Amino acid sequence: MGVVVRYVDKNGCVMERFLGVVHVRDTVATSLEKALDSLLSMYDLSVSSLRGQGYDGASNMRGEFNGLKSLILRRNPSAYYVHCFAHQLQLTIVAVAKKHTSIRSFYNVINRLCNVVGGSCKRRDILREKQRENILEKIASDEITTGTGLNQEMSLKRPGDTRWSSHYGTLINLIHLFSSIAEADDVSEIINRFEFIFVLHLMKQILGITHELSQVLQKRIKTLLTQ
Repeated sequence: MGVVVRYVDKNGCVMERFLGVVHVRDTVATSLEKALDSLLSMYDLSVSSLRGQGYDGASNMRGEFNGLKSLILRRNPSAYYVHCFAHQLQLTIVAVAKKHTSIRSFYNVINRLCNVVGGSCKRRDILREKQRENILEKIASDEITTGTGLNQEMSLKRPGDTRWSSHYGTLINLIHLFSSIAEADDVSEIINRFEFIFVLHLMKQILGITHELSQVLQKRIKTLLTQ
């Protein structure tokens, strides 16, 4: 468990410091609470001094009854809980997207693609080889340039709801790998449909905007103030 503290120094500036990583035997809230108490005591700090706490959306962290948030609030009612702003944006987009049948169906196909491509070493090798061939052809025809850090190998990774930017990254890679993936017999019929391709580019445009906002929300405060 990683622990970071934020405080106001003598000059009134908000400071943030990484305290350390604590090993926990399990992720039960009571175990996390004991580990947190142990780490804070090493720096002569106490839960009673907290005026805020923030985690991601995991139930063992923010659970209303038995989460770490609730355990700390019972000991210190002033330790108000604030959900991670970046995660709030991501979870809101997830909730809205899943209400739309076409978008929900689209991401079901994306998950299937990730399983088909990532579930077999043979398929990954085939995709890697086709990707290499496509890159060589484009280099030969001057469609793309070469250089350090360019034309890196891509793969499809399963997106996660609390990491909404991962959805954007998956779509970017899918667009680049589309011609290679489309050659697979078991998925070509689905991903070559107009509706799938339309939603793919629509969501790429939408998530491109929310991705930038999500990145800004995760930047340091000093960086935000200078922009």
